Amino acid sequence: MSATTADRSPARQIATFIGKFDPEVGKVIRACRTELRKLLPSAIELVYDNYNFFVIGFSSTERASDAIVSLAATANGVGLSFYHGATLPDPGKLLLGSGKQNRFIRLPDAATLRSPDVRALLRAAVRQAKNPLNSKGGGYTIIKSVSANQRPRRKVKATTGKASPGTRSKQRASGR
Repeated sequence: MSATTADRSPARQIATFIGKFDPEVGKVIRACRTELRKLLPSAIELVYDNYNFFVIGFSSTERASDAIVSLAATANGVGLSFYHGATLPDPGKLLLGSGKQNRFIRLPDAATLRSPDVRALLRAAVRQAKNPLNSKGGGYTIIKSVSANQRPRRKVKATTGKASPGTRSKQRASGR
């Protein structure tokens, strides 16, 4: 972590991280985070601004392996990852993914987190956590990792001006 991020509060750092996204995606990230804080008030937020994803893990301890769920965002949108999702009951067949452990759902908006099926998944994930969430007190936020190199956090706009097929060979022949 650089000196410029180390001396800033976690709230300011998170605002900067989210500010890298298109405004629509940033709005979804903020709304989903707020909703998850209400649902898991004693969880410790573990924040990673990594190469592929911006992630906020909601954990019972300061260890990433104890994360119950993680809010994960890319330029294409936001998802909710269930760290041990492969073993969760999923009668609504909402969970996506086929790995041995992790499953996820897409979050087009925070209202998705209020659906009965998603709430049931969250309750089941909390129940199966190896280390239970504290029943009292509020959680806190830790900035765990910030990668210097990252994929773009905004969708890359396609260029419309394409060179004609012979342009490059003409440029090479003329020495340009």
